[in-house]
Amino acid sequence: MAIDAKYQGDVEIILSHRHDLGADFWTTPDKRLLKGSPFSCVDSALMLLELGMEPDDPILQAVAELFFSVWRKDGRFKVYPSGGILPCHTAYAANLMCRLGYVQDERIQATLQHLLDTPYTDGGWRCNKFSFGRGPETEHSNPLPTLNALDAFRHSSYLNNEPTLNNAVEFLLVHWTIRKPIGPCLYGMGSRFMQVEYPLWSYNLFQYVYVLSFYNQAKQDERFLQAFHALQRNLIDGMIMPQRNSPGLSELAFCKKGQPSELATRHYAEIIANLQCS
Repeated sequence: MAIDAKYQGDVEIILSHRHDLGADFWTTPDKRLLKGSPFSCVDSALMLLELGMEPDDPILQAVAELFFSVWRKDGRFKVYPSGGILPCHTAYAANLMCRLGYVQDERIQATLQHLLDTPYTDGGWRCNKFSFGRGPETEHSNPLPTLNALDAFRHSSYLNNEPTLNNAVEFLLVHWTIRKPIGPCLYGMGSRFMQVEYPLWSYNLFQYVYVLSFYNQAKQDERFLQAFHALQRNLIDGMIMPQRNSPGLSELAFCKKGQPSELATRHYAEIIANLQCS
């Protein structure tokens, strides 16, 4: 998909932030690749892909090289120069690299295998970091990293062919029933979750339904269908209208809060197509 002329201004705004953190391509000189949201390296690359920039564009290829430079032989990505390497970091990186077309690269295959080898006991992925303290609710996996991992795997041959992914899907469907904040990072399904957010990168109703719609394990499940119908109720004249996004994106036309989004609605069309294939 080429960049439509009406979104060229959005592309220019995103590119204008590429040196904000002191180095090129939305990062710091010491490669803090997740720093600076909503114009972090990963978020900016995802937005450019949404706007139609081809994965082989030199800008996105440079982003890919940045991520490969922090890849480890065990499959993980060290996206910060100090501190631990958390499962959520690797899930973010894997998702981006798969979207950039590297799913068959042996390094990304190693990353996917690492994720398949390291789920938590409830089927999702869990960071062993407790910023909000410990309690019974933190004994669950983290929903957003789990959703990001499934988003990466939907590009691979593991999709609908791997029991480990079915377990991860079930974990997320269970959360639809639990609703309360769970996992060390306390992801919940309250009023903010139920607001449609776009671009697709946070734990909210739209991202939840979109990713799960690729998985046969979810498509006929009553919990998923409840979430899907909740999303449908948010449509405006058949289109997705972002109800919430980062204030830092207010200048961008493609995801403007309170206005129907053509690009977001394309993802809704993908959901419908996925369900028709079930």
